[in-house]
Amino acid sequence: MTASPPLPSAVLDAASAPDPRAAVTALLRESLDADRARAARRAESAADGAEAARLYAEAADALLTSLWRFATEQVHPAPDERLTLLAVGGYGRGGLAPFSDLDLLFLRPGQAISPRAQAVVEFVHYVLWDLGLKVGSAFRSIGETLALARDDMTVRTTLLEARVLAGDAGLGESLLKRFRSEVARADPRPFIAAKMSERDVRLQKTGAVRYRVEPNIKDGKGGLRDLNTLFWIARSLAPDSERGQAALEGLLTARELRSFREAIGFLWRVRILLHLVAGRPEEKLTFDVQPEIARRMGWRGRGDELAVERFMRRYFQVAREVGALTRAVSAQLEARQQKKAEGLARGLSRLIRRRRVRLAFDGLAVEEGRLTVTGANVFARDPARLLMLFVEADRLDLDLHPDAFAAVIRSLTLVTPALRRDPRAAEAFLTVLAHGQRPYRVLSIMNETGLLGRFLPEWGRIVGQTQFNMYHAYTVDEHTLQAVGVINDIARGKLKADHPASTAIVPRIADIEALMLAMLLHDVGKGGDRGQLEDGAIAARRACERLGVDPRRIELVVWLVRHHLLMSDYAQKRDVSDPSTVRAFAEAVGDPERLRMLMVLTVADIRAVGPGVWNGWKGQLMRALFEATEALFRGDAVTREDPLADHPALVERARREGAAVEALPAEGPLESTARVAVAARDRPGLFADLAATLSMAGADVVGARLATAEDGMALDVFEIQDGAGEPYGGREPRRLAILVKAMERAVLKGARTSAMQAPRVSARRAVFDVRPVVRIDADTGTSAVVVEVSGADRPGLLADLARTISMHGYSTRSAHVASFGERAVDGFYITDADGRKPKDKAKLEALKADLLEVLDRAPQGPAGRSITPVRASVRDVSDLEGALGRSPVSSGPQAR
Repeated sequence: MTASPPLPSAVLDAASAPDPRAAVTALLRESLDADRARAARRAESAADGAEAARLYAEAADALLTSLWRFATEQVHPAPDERLTLLAVGGYGRGGLAPFSDLDLLFLRPGQAISPRAQAVVEFVHYVLWDLGLKVGSAFRSIGETLALARDDMTVRTTLLEARVLAGDAGLGESLLKRFRSEVARADPRPFIAAKMSERDVRLQKTGAVRYRVEPNIKDGKGGLRDLNTLFWIARSLAPDSERGQAALEGLLTARELRSFREAIGFLWRVRILLHLVAGRPEEKLTFDVQPEIARRMGWRGRGDELAVERFMRRYFQVAREVGALTRAVSAQLEARQQKKAEGLARGLSRLIRRRRVRLAFDGLAVEEGRLTVTGANVFARDPARLLMLFVEADRLDLDLHPDAFAAVIRSLTLVTPALRRDPRAAEAFLTVLAHGQRPYRVLSIMNETGLLGRFLPEWGRIVGQTQFNMYHAYTVDEHTLQAVGVINDIARGKLKADHPASTAIVPRIADIEALMLAMLLHDVGKGGDRGQLEDGAIAARRACERLGVDPRRIELVVWLVRHHLLMSDYAQKRDVSDPSTVRAFAEAVGDPERLRMLMVLTVADIRAVGPGVWNGWKGQLMRALFEATEALFRGDAVTREDPLADHPALVERARREGAAVEALPAEGPLESTARVAVAARDRPGLFADLAATLSMAGADVVGARLATAEDGMALDVFEIQDGAGEPYGGREPRRLAILVKAMERAVLKGARTSAMQAPRVSARRAVFDVRPVVRIDADTGTSAVVVEVSGADRPGLLADLARTISMHGYSTRSAHVASFGERAVDGFYITDADGRKPKDKAKLEALKADLLEVLDRAPQGPAGRSITPVRASVRDVSDLEGALGRSPVSSGPQAR
């Protein structure tokens, strides 16, 4: 054993200081900070983050080596006692992030723990804690360690990566030699099964979808932990190889090994920068840190695509590569087990594993309950089989075997312009899309292989695409595939409780292929120069023509793509009880078939945006608009619907008592808001008082509908959340009861207002720069002026807007309030104090200026943190500056 170099004199001097622990801590902190600064600079400048992770680990190595020798040679010397310090777990592998835990094993030869050994371990811990480091450690004998490793897969995992740091090297190497010998002799299957099971549990917690726009880079699907799982499996198969290199080379091809290393390097760099930007051990890539990490990694915007969006697109491409690597390793592991089984009963086991079923073409087989290929040239003989493979997978309701998955990836060069125009390939594709049992699952696998983007280039440009806003929870491609799956679920009656109207509509749609094509292509225009809708229509036409779709059907698909936001805009931002709104919508739609398609497409599109976006209120608005428009197409007379019909008992009580307020807690997992319904005799300033009361109670208004009947009775319904984005009162029901009393007082006596400090918003929300827009439309020919506003959402915004309108002497007759992530989009129909349409343009311009001033008040971010806002991507609306409701407004005798 090579003799250790002498300790630096400064460290030796620390032993004679009045407080050796404080003295050595100060010295070690200085050197550690310098080493970590070098690692941070490397992470900022180098493309390979694995090198920076290695430098962070080396900094910890230097620290612990010096600390161990100081503790064992200077503070508690005993040269004859054998003790060893080992790095285990991720630290043992030789990679750390700035705030990673230090996983350590203090090793002794026998069961007994001497007082001196206990003192050494305690001293090391105290100094590490003084340095602010997090430590995960164990103090065991060799026998205890080996016994635990046999039964505890977590302990076995940490030891697979163990290495000696300091102390008696012979003792440490003895443990590792015996451990690796036991692993080599053991059956690897239980360990591999345990690791894959752990992965399943982990993904259930972090989300099984790889394409969430705020991914967990460590534990999420496609993150570092997935690569670590592959590494652990490799080490269990070749415990003596250097960092599992031999096993990895046996499990992966040369190209896959390059992909593995590139993914490790990319993800490590992102994780290190995430720690540095957050200043803590943060593993979730949230909106507020994404722009800064993109900047530090050198990403720049291109065209309309922001730098942060390009960076996140690259992240999801890497996540997809990690998924492909996981499948490749699974294929190799299964192949090894198959060879072993065939050695025991050659031929018999193969007959058991492979189902003899009639398949579409030669070269396919069903093995271990999955569809696979029997040779490397299956697709080369006929490239259309690439698409036909997925038809068979759906027909038999089978997943792809990893061998088939890899074969598709290797055959992507066969996807040529000729294949894209091959009628057989088009037929296979449309069969999966429009007539498949589980199109979401099958198309997702097709997308994972890269085939979907190759076959449909229009699709390829949105793979991994993100939108830098809080409205969408998934990448564009994942959102779209989920929407396709929602339509299929509706058609099969799986969502009857959530979408009863849509479930009844789907069987009446004559051309399901046109609907599904429109759904698949509805977002392919995102990021285009002409705008999402126009570019989407152009791309949809091009894709349909190449697929050989009938010209009439092409026109229908193109129309749906160009107008896929039409119903959402009318239903959520206009007065659907107004006959003129229904007539305008019917004129834009044109015929009942388009209406039915648009209804189903809109429901699926909203449902697939993310958890909690769809709710019963949106469904009610959609049904009301659909039924009224369908009646108009039948030739029925269109009359004004009763705007108060949704809450008849509440309105009747208000007629008797002057006011009535009802709280409606969130019901079911789809509901992300609570509701408060207020029925009262209308009066000037009522809306502003109600909004102010909600703001004082800490209720965030994310949606609202205000209406006034002919007799002056008003019904206001507010969708509200608490500051954490949960249904208001969900965790404290008493808060809803208190709010009801406050709203009753506000109706009868006005709002109780007091000076409030401007509320702060989360860092996730403060990072978005949302351009404020105010549009005043006085030329609609109706009895009110329409005021449209759009800007950064924040607590109390609705109250500030309503107060401003009231202070200018205007009354709000009806309002349509909606929140789309970080953006509020509200429409107000205002009259003067006498209930007439305002005509003074100078006064309206003054109102516009003050409303812009309200919207321009930038939300305050969290205390103690400086955040540079970044332009938010515009939500999918055709025109945020003027999409809020051009239909004639309600005409009631009174106004607010």
